[in-house]
Amino acid sequence: MTQALALEPSPDTITWRRVSRRLVVIEELQVLASTVVVVAANLAALLFIDNRLPLFVAAVAIAIGLVSAVLVARSVRTWRYAERDDDLLVRHGLFLRRLSIVPYARMQFVDVTAGPLERLFGLATVTMHTAAAASDARIPGLPSVEAARLRDRLSSLGDARSEGL
Repeated sequence: MTQALALEPSPDTITWRRVSRRLVVIEELQVLASTVVVVAANLAALLFIDNRLPLFVAAVAIAIGLVSAVLVARSVRTWRYAERDDDLLVRHGLFLRRLSIVPYARMQFVDVTAGPLERLFGLATVTMHTAAAASDARIPGLPSVEAARLRDRLSSLGDARSEGL
């Protein structure tokens, strides 16, 4: 129980915000596309190979795809972020949980990206870059309007906090 508390900031000071549920659809579409490619390639191999190995590989790919779809849905639901006075917190992870705390004063720049599927669903990913590459944090699956708001807020807070450095 003590180990779980290390990943939880004081609950009375945090208002966690979730990412959009539409991110689950995007992630599951990616799992589906990968599974379909592997299954199709193995079924096509049956035309050229007199062996049942491609059927076995296709069946395994379907099983892995189903398990991945369930895990992806649960994993996306673990993404949270919170804006505090001096820093931004990002928490995620189903099995391996991670809590990143990014001080506004250490933020160098903020990226907003959106791939084709994200744009189709009106989502974007916000990435905060700091001087230490390992401390970069990202928040996927934000509605585009929220991503723009967060980018502008983080940029202005980063500029305001870093003036004394």
